[in-house]
Order: sequence, then structure tokens, then C-alpha cells
Amino acid sequence: MADIKFEIVAHIGILSTSAKGWTKELNVVRWNDGQEKYDIRDWSPDHNKMSKGITLTEEELGQLRLFLTK
Repeated sequence: MADIKFEIVAHIGILSTSAKGWTKELNVVRWNDGQEKYDIRDWSPDHNKMSKGITLTEEELGQLRLFLTK
């Protein structure tokens, strides 16, 4: 399995922190040199390991915001 390449372009905020120090974060991430996307997932304290998460385009994030504000 190939390594996943990622770059955290912008750290927006921490949503929660687990007892083991992992943080659930909202960031802007570029995966495998692709387009920047909004990303929600858990990260280890050194940001070398991550859990499965969800990525959203700017349009999808805007739609989610509409749903949450109704």
C-alpha cells in the first residue's frame, strides 16, 4: 500500500481532545497533491498519525452550514 501524502494547509480549530491526547480537528488539508479540502478527523499529538475522517469541498461545507443553521 502506498504512503498517503498530506499537507495541513490551515489549522482552523480543535473540536475535542481524547484522554490519550488525540485531537478531533477541522483543518484545510491537501491530500496527495490534490485540491485543498476541509477535513474533520482525529490526529495524534505529533500529527504523524490520523484516524479515518471526512473531507468536504468549500461548497459542501457551505451546504452543511445551511443544514445546521435551519
